[in-house]
Amino acid sequence: MSRLRIEKVDGGDATVHDWQYVHNLVIPTHHRSLDEVRERSRHNVLEVAYLDGTVIGCTTVRPPTSGTPTSEAPVAATVIARVLPDHRGQGFGGELYERGLAQARELGAEVIETVVLASNTDGLRFARQRGFVEIDEYLLPGETIPWFDLRLQPDETTR
Repeated sequence: MSRLRIEKVDGGDATVHDWQYVHNLVIPTHHRSLDEVRERSRHNVLEVAYLDGTVIGCTTVRPPTSGTPTSEAPVAATVIARVLPDHRGQGFGGELYERGLAQARELGAEVIETVVLASNTDGLRFARQRGFVEIDEYLLPGETIPWFDLRLQPDETTR
């Protein structure tokens, strides 16, 4: 049984603030305002994870997209799990990732992607250990640290 309590960000001040806190601490180069978090919560599945009442992480699941209805491109969703540094290495990231992965699949995703700031070496290692490979590297305007888009590779045993 999980020790985590997970709450969906629903626009209420407490969950919006907690999600923003984790995001901005893990992604110090790209802070989100409370209004930006509220807006994202209307289009994405945002959740906050608590351990014994203390916020320890958050997730984002961007719903599947496929370009156009006639596109042959696979339906892709983005799953991002963030865990505060003091709580890493205890299995919480894996638990949050698995939850986000299940949500993305329930939404119809055929392909799973994630995005990680290059300076987040823990996040890159976490993603690569789970089978993600880099598909793109880029700089956002005004930033100096690159971002990596990664895609989960199909498990050879399920082909």
